[in-house]
Amino acid sequence: MKVLVLNAGSSSLKFTLFDMTDKSVLCKGQVERIGSDHPNFIYKRADGYKFEGEISAKDHVGSLNEIAAKLVSEDGGVIKSLTEISACGHRVLLGGDKITKPIKVDESVKQIIRDYIPLGPLHNPANLAGIEACEAAMPGVPNVGVFDTEFHQTMPPEAYLYPIPYEFYEKYGIRKYGFHGTSHRFVTRASAEFLGKSAGDVSLITCHLGNGCSIAAVKEGKVIDTTMGLTPLEGLMMGTRSGDIDAAAALRMIEVGYTPAEVGTILNKKSGLLAIGGINSGDMRDMLAAAEKGEGRAELAVKMFVRRIVKYIGSYYVLLDGKIDALVFTGGIGEFSVPIREMVLQGVRSLGVNVCSKRNEECFGKAGVISSDDSTLKAIVMPTNEELMIAESAVEVLAQ
Repeated sequence: MKVLVLNAGSSSLKFTLFDMTDKSVLCKGQVERIGSDHPNFIYKRADGYKFEGEISAKDHVGSLNEIAAKLVSEDGGVIKSLTEISACGHRVLLGGDKITKPIKVDESVKQIIRDYIPLGPLHNPANLAGIEACEAAMPGVPNVGVFDTEFHQTMPPEAYLYPIPYEFYEKYGIRKYGFHGTSHRFVTRASAEFLGKSAGDVSLITCHLGNGCSIAAVKEGKVIDTTMGLTPLEGLMMGTRSGDIDAAAALRMIEVGYTPAEVGTILNKKSGLLAIGGINSGDMRDMLAAAEKGEGRAELAVKMFVRRIVKYIGSYYVLLDGKIDALVFTGGIGEFSVPIREMVLQGVRSLGVNVCSKRNEECFGKAGVISSDDSTLKAIVMPTNEELMIAESAVEVLAQ
């Protein structure tokens, strides 16, 4: 069984083709700069073959046609016919509380995606475009939607509601939805297997740390709280997002002359590490290098970043009554930043976790325990694989 996984952005279309008999990647790549005069197509096969070049596609449908043609081509193809593809799995940002599990896409699901465009104006339209591109290019092939929000819909009302007039929830759906759900689900399953437990029995604090960051409190396989909210802006300090701030700070910015749209851009794209570090970068690798040299405010940015992670881990530890199987690191920073992991674990050592420096250094982008044997709380690294999670979800939906 072969599954094509797509992640459509406003100007990009990423793809991975899996052979689910052994969960291997046959090929992957992306089309960049969709909508421009010179879209770029990158295609990589598992055996090392690579193609890169400009294409003439004007939209997502044209881009998918280029991808489909390459999949079956004599030069670089990996399948003989598109009929070998059993399903297309799609990453979709927001399904709100209307979609709580992976689902086969029909007109009603597409309407839900449209309904949430006001809360996901950049992503939901593009995600829908990816689905409709598959419908046009591969008619009859089932499309399965896997939503960033769905894994978090097990949160109780006391976790997802905001203490504002209830009518804003009833009329406008203003509540915490949570994001990075595909990643948190994958690492929950993978961590459970790593720890020798079933996914329904494991309790974890999962830390997805990258350019975007979120933490989830998982009790017996279900999320009871997470840091991102109505949008991915809430919660931790991130590469360019502010995370938690006093709402009055945004109001004050409007009062002094910024438009709501400008404030949104500032908080989402010009804040976080980028805003504090003073080095014109929101990349943690650049920040750590600058902090080591004493450049700008990089050291302050790193301290702020770590402090907020520590605060949330502490609060989620209490919510879980201290009964957790592991503290899990994933994402680009979580998997590869040895210094950040060490700083975070130093910050939560009162919870019973002690970092083992040797293990921490060895777990560079690979699964493993990074806490010492005398720790009462185990800390592990678990690489995420959102594309595989989407492919597995598509297989599960088709089997229903």
